[in-house]
Amino acid sequence: MPRDTWVLFRHNVRAMLRQKAGVVFGAIQPLLFLVLFGPIFATFGTWETLVPGLIIQLGLMSTGMAGFGVVFDKRTGVLERMRVTPARRLSLLLGRVLGNVVTLVVQTVLLLAVAFAFGLRVPPAGLLAGLALVVVLGAGLAALSYAVALTMNEHLFAPVMSTAVVPLVLLSGSFLPMSMAPDWLDALSHASPFRYALEAVRDLFHGRYATATVAVGVAVTALFTAAGLLIGTRVFNREHA
Repeated sequence: MPRDTWVLFRHNVRAMLRQKAGVVFGAIQPLLFLVLFGPIFATFGTWETLVPGLIIQLGLMSTGMAGFGVVFDKRTGVLERMRVTPARRLSLLLGRVLGNVVTLVVQTVLLLAVAFAFGLRVPPAGLLAGLALVVVLGAGLAALSYAVALTMNEHLFAPVMSTAVVPLVLLSGSFLPMSMAPDWLDALSHASPFRYALEAVRDLFHGRYATATVAVGVAVTALFTAAGLLIGTRVFNREHA
């Protein structure tokens, strides 16, 4: 299984490297928010509060739309050819997911480079821990995205997922902490795992490590990713049976 995963992972990374413009374009929206909204936000908030929100937004848009690759493979017959390969179905999923994670890391580093130029200051330990949490979250989201793409009409995937990303971004508190929202909206946001991950990353970026917020964020992210990988694996097994 490790060899199959590595082969598929390497293939996906090579495809990413051939489409550098697509990687950059995928990070354009958070970058625009950073450049155009960041200076306004900085007048009453901090970069350490805003940038984690933009990273979560980037993760939702990047790995949340990962399933579009499966939609394309369906149309071109790649999935049909994969069914006759000896590769384990978990490897087929993990190879794709790890490739998506690398793309997310590259895009996040690009966003962070611009953010540091604008004034973001994060302790190295907090930065690395925050990135690790985002990577784990992205892996779970990518797996779920593939599961949705394989079970949904291929023509509906892009519009449905694009529409779903907007409320998920807002309910996570990407632009402003949800504690500032009306009570009903604050309560609704607690149903989203992305809120807990974002609040944990914000604490980490502020140099606060041993907090209940970080512990809850790590636990929720781990459960979300485990569920995403489990669902993704089951769907892949069924679709490639």
